[in-house]
Amino acid sequence: MTQKKTPLVPHADVLAAAKQPLLAWYPTVARRLPWRETITPYRVWISEIMLQQTRVVAVIPYFKRFMKTLPDIAALADVDDNTLMKLWQGLGYYSRARNLKKAAQVIVDEYNGRMPLLFDDLLKLPGIGRYTADAISSIAGHHAAPAVDGNVLRVVTRLTEFEGDVLKDATKRAVEDALRPIYEESIVSATLNQALMELGATVCVPNGAPHCDACPLTAMCHARAHDTTAEFPHKSAKKARRIEQMTVLHIFDETTKRLALQKRPKKGLLAGLYELPHLPGHQTAAAVRWTLGNAGFPVAHVKKRPPARHIFSHVEWDMSAYDVTLAPSEAMSVCEPRDAILWATEEELETTYSIPAAFQYFLN
Repeated sequence: MTQKKTPLVPHADVLAAAKQPLLAWYPTVARRLPWRETITPYRVWISEIMLQQTRVVAVIPYFKRFMKTLPDIAALADVDDNTLMKLWQGLGYYSRARNLKKAAQVIVDEYNGRMPLLFDDLLKLPGIGRYTADAISSIAGHHAAPAVDGNVLRVVTRLTEFEGDVLKDATKRAVEDALRPIYEESIVSATLNQALMELGATVCVPNGAPHCDACPLTAMCHARAHDTTAEFPHKSAKKARRIEQMTVLHIFDETTKRLALQKRPKKGLLAGLYELPHLPGHQTAAAVRWTLGNAGFPVAHVKKRPPARHIFSHVEWDMSAYDVTLAPSEAMSVCEPRDAILWATEEELETTYSIPAAFQYFLN
């Protein structure tokens, strides 16, 4: 028995046959989403960045709030970092927000505040990769640009039984090349990209059986015909996440009714955001009391809180935690020599300081 070889590109004939059914299907089923109500390059760009690694239902309120506060590129370019991070709080992958501001400043300086719509120009902007450049170029500019994200990869690999590893750039390029001939310089490009995305998001779904009975491409789908939908897409195994243990301290000053925060370093994970002070490893209550006392904190009470875990893409935080109440005294200014402490009111926690989800477990 000869081993089946991976094709260089998916079947062009199947993809060509899929075009008209997709164009007819999408207008009848498209979800009403705020970024689709009024399509502009700016709105497409912000929505696509927010939707990376984030579910649609979670993005909707963030998108609405972002548009209300920063309605255009000029406003985004000029926003202060604290306001931007607060708008982004809870979406994760905060480098996306920082790159949005950097890109907006480039657009203001080099493109007179008007977003470029050609793929090559978009690709030069901070935080914009091939998929996002294609999505903006096609949806907002009607250029013939196949936008290949995870949803599209799943649809195409099942439709054609394409065995390429979807975590590799070569596979994504192969799918782009295979789709390109069915695109054209018109609104058809925008509709086709959105139809493929919608199909992958709502019908040809991940993590479970696809809803083949609702699919406009069922009759031509190779995986459906061969009962192999569960085998696609192919993905190489990911590296195991590194586990880091820490002890998070919810330090409350009874005198001023404020909570201790500290700012994370300018580079690295969650760069520049605010966090609760924490110690390495899992510490006992006695060790916490001793460490804080040694740093000059007048500790009144230390009470253990339920632990929590937070998963990032490459690391997992295993967090124990304590409530620490300070005795009436002048608030100290440092917890560790390298970490300046900032004392925040309840209102400031709500409106001013962006605190990542990893520490929100201990704020509620």
